[in-house]
Amino acid sequence: MTTDNILSLFGGLALFLYGMHMMSEGLEEAAGDKMKQILEKLTSNRFLGIIVGALITAVIQSSSATTVMVVGFVNSGLMTLQQAVWIIMGANIGTTITGQLVALSVSDMAPILAIIGVIMVTFISNKKANSIGEILAGLGVLFIGMNMMSSAMSPLRTEPLFIDFMTTISNPFIAVVFGAAFTALIQSSSASVGILQTIAMGGLIPLSSSIYIIFGQNIGTCITAVLASLSAKRSAKRTTVIHLSFNLIGTALFMILIQFIPFVDWMVTLTDNAAAQIANTHTIFNVTTSILLIPFGTYLAKLAETVLPVLPNENKEEITLSFIDDKNIGNTAIAMANLRKEANAMLEMTQTNLIQSVGRMTGNNYSFEEIDHREDKINGINYKVAEYMSKVSLLQMNQQESDICNALYKSFADIERVGDHAFNIAQYSLELDKGTLDASMCAQINELTALLIKTIDILMHEDVLKIESDGEVIEAIEQKIDDLTALYRQQQIERLINKEVDAKDCVTFSQMMTDIERISDHLLNIMEEYRKVHISLTQQLFNNAD
Repeated sequence: MTTDNILSLFGGLALFLYGMHMMSEGLEEAAGDKMKQILEKLTSNRFLGIIVGALITAVIQSSSATTVMVVGFVNSGLMTLQQAVWIIMGANIGTTITGQLVALSVSDMAPILAIIGVIMVTFISNKKANSIGEILAGLGVLFIGMNMMSSAMSPLRTEPLFIDFMTTISNPFIAVVFGAAFTALIQSSSASVGILQTIAMGGLIPLSSSIYIIFGQNIGTCITAVLASLSAKRSAKRTTVIHLSFNLIGTALFMILIQFIPFVDWMVTLTDNAAAQIANTHTIFNVTTSILLIPFGTYLAKLAETVLPVLPNENKEEITLSFIDDKNIGNTAIAMANLRKEANAMLEMTQTNLIQSVGRMTGNNYSFEEIDHREDKINGINYKVAEYMSKVSLLQMNQQESDICNALYKSFADIERVGDHAFNIAQYSLELDKGTLDASMCAQINELTALLIKTIDILMHEDVLKIESDGEVIEAIEQKIDDLTALYRQQQIERLINKEVDAKDCVTFSQMMTDIERISDHLLNIMEEYRKVHISLTQQLFNNAD
């Protein structure tokens, strides 16, 4: 090969990769954030997850990009490792679309596609049209690059060194390693498959050697996700282990299968087009591997956890505040407003835990692990707020602002205690022999819980203009809860004497009554602190008016 041929080869490769990048960017831009929303929401069902992964990858033309996106979701906690398995399987299927496009021999239209695309990008101001133009231009540039590579490599047909190399690469294991290494180098299985198709169309490599290179290309494409996960959490790194193990298992299965079945002959009988033979092999490899491994998806996730075992405290979530930024405290008015919002968010979490904890006692199958996780988060937020308050206290504050700050700080402590008592109730559920309490006990507990939920709702939606009336309602509820818990305790003692209830259940019920009373007391404390905030704000307004 001459210097011109080498330059043409690398120039064609550059255009191919750039065209693919343009097409990917255009498709992503045209779809907006819909792809991420789909990946986040439609992965609960394994088959749906595979379909979604395939469609997304077909759109963005890169299994690596989809896998990197999945790594990001797992890293951020938006997707579980189990959900990631199905998306990765689908991504391997979707990436085969590029090879099929090449096999369709639409390269003669490449200049027309590129021209239309450039016109749409350059002369039309509509954003959607620009995105479509970028897709068309990218597709055109991709095929122009393919044609350049094909022309550049045509002299290799008579090149002794290349012919000797192709003879050597007929060794299956060398072919797999070569395919993996080359794909890892250019970080795109779609691109390396396209290059392989170009070589095959020139008659430079037989299908019997190409199939092993294809297997290697599927392994090599994992490098992009591996690189993306280097700085990610350990859970996200397991996603790349799944991706790699999927392709390694598929390669091993196919290398065994083709020793017993005439796979190459079958591919040849389907079509005499060399590019189509490679595209079909690539598609069949990924589709078949996915079908075979669907029943073992959970085991792939477990394998990843075996390769990268779960470390102590690994799953401990880093607690962040939703409305407070301690790096940008601002003035006291902003700080106070943000604290109120954070208090409401924390109240909502305690309310959820209360509902689910009581639900476990009365027959609902809420996850104890979720309640435990939420309780850890409530405690973490309380610590974070304490750190924030220490910084707020350094701001210059008048007496009213100081009073507001103290009142809000106390309210957070009460909210955290509400969370503790709700978690106590969840722990009682682990001790139940029958899995639930007696029906009469459940009815009484549900009645008391409804009163607590009503109080929390009032606190979360507390209106300054109704502060007094809201306070009176909460005081009345608190008194009613005290009266009812005393009554229900006495009733249960009488039923216990008459042997109508189990003694252990009666003790658990009494413990719950104590927790419910304590929750009610803390909610009343929060209301009183909110009243203090209102009084201080009113006083501050009068002072400012003076």
